Amino acid sequence: MHDDLIRLTATEAVTRLRRREVSPLELIDAAEARIAAVEPEVNALPTLCLDRARDHAKRLMAGQGEELADQVGWLAGLPVTIKDLTDVAGVRTTYGSPIFKDHVPQESHPLVRRIEAHGGVVIAKSNTPEFGAGGSTFNEVFGRTRNPWNTALTCGGSTGGGAVALATGEAWLSHGSDHGGSLRRPATYCGVVGLRPSPGRVTRGTVNNLFSPLSVEGPMARNVPDLALFLDTMAGWCPLDPLTYDAPARSYAAAVAAAEAERPKRIAFTADFNGQLPVDRETRELCAEAVRAFEAMGCVVEEFAPDLGELGEAFLILRSQSFVVDREAQLATHRDLLKPDIIWNTERGLAATPSQLAWADRERAAFYRRMAALFTRYDVFITPGATTPAFDVMLRNPDSIAGVKLENYMAGSMINAAITLAGCPAVAVPCGFDQHGRPVGLQVVAPPRRDEVALQAAALFERASGLSLKVPIDPRPGSVPPAEPPAAA
Repeated sequence: MHDDLIRLTATEAVTRLRRREVSPLELIDAAEARIAAVEPEVNALPTLCLDRARDHAKRLMAGQGEELADQVGWLAGLPVTIKDLTDVAGVRTTYGSPIFKDHVPQESHPLVRRIEAHGGVVIAKSNTPEFGAGGSTFNEVFGRTRNPWNTALTCGGSTGGGAVALATGEAWLSHGSDHGGSLRRPATYCGVVGLRPSPGRVTRGTVNNLFSPLSVEGPMARNVPDLALFLDTMAGWCPLDPLTYDAPARSYAAAVAAAEAERPKRIAFTADFNGQLPVDRETRELCAEAVRAFEAMGCVVEEFAPDLGELGEAFLILRSQSFVVDREAQLATHRDLLKPDIIWNTERGLAATPSQLAWADRERAAFYRRMAALFTRYDVFITPGATTPAFDVMLRNPDSIAGVKLENYMAGSMINAAITLAGCPAVAVPCGFDQHGRPVGLQVVAPPRRDEVALQAAALFERASGLSLKVPIDPRPGSVPPAEPPAAA
């Protein structure tokens, strides 16, 4: 019975919960059994809170806390995971940092409170890089999280634990966050779906960067309808976050259900921004072939990409300022406990001049205008979900991509970071596997605040591909594939 339950989609599980065909306690039991079976292989959920979850489930089963049961996004007692960057009251929350290895918050983050008020039952904290900084999920507190498709490989970062929990059937929905691809890249590497919502779509609650649109909270799931369900749970105005706004009149779940009738007419696709970004050769080829599925639906697909300009440098300048806001105090008091990537980002920010900051903002604005022009002609913009498939789990980041040596650990994430700077929503959706069996995905991008458009296009592709049916899986051992050689001159 446990195996049958973990294979339910989140939407199916919620339907059965509403009908009382299954109880929240039975789903918690199923999740606990699955976690015990696969965690030794993957290390996705290092902190469990099952007793707390069962107490919450019993309250829901007794009819308590059902004030929102008639609203969209009601989860009816469905178990979910919360990224270990986000506070859950009474549950160890370390932010992946030895500085906070024993931290137990007394109050939950506003988004966690919202999820729980909508019937979500928190069963675990998912692993993350230290303070969420990094494209591979590891830290000094809990160690490395491994990719279930090949446990010699990384699951990506920084919502790596959440992606693995979904791919292995430990949970039905996972919460995460995204700055430079932290929901999209792990989803791509693990063969699940992740949404970076528009800034303001989901509350960030307690962060110090309340007026910056770079980092967002968002959902991850095994398929797009489940992703829309969890976004409905999360979306809405929050008095603690000045960028938030009201949830849409039509739910995201309803928008996805109407995807067939509202399909995009014109789609722009690029494999590598006209050669401006290094992208693994096989990834380029697989994505270019996969996006042609939209032509069979009657959509026009054209190769087009805006000029990136100097966006990579602008992103590093602007990103480093968020590290100054968040980590300057820790750099002064706990430098010896911070990993090199965080020190590098923070010191880079401290060294930035006013002229450099002004230039970066101008560069971002210019790119936004080019993206806005793109969306006057095209409904959706599609790229690969990541520039390379999953790499060695023992590496912080790949040394090179497509034979091009990377200058820093963020250089391989610009295909995601560019979309971050444009303020656009983006869905990562699986599109196939490379010759070594590594998942490859698409990044489906829509205009700002048109999250439903990205979800609808991703849902159409998912239905055509059938790839969402590939998960959950049992963890698979493997070896690290050889790096792609440089292109011939």
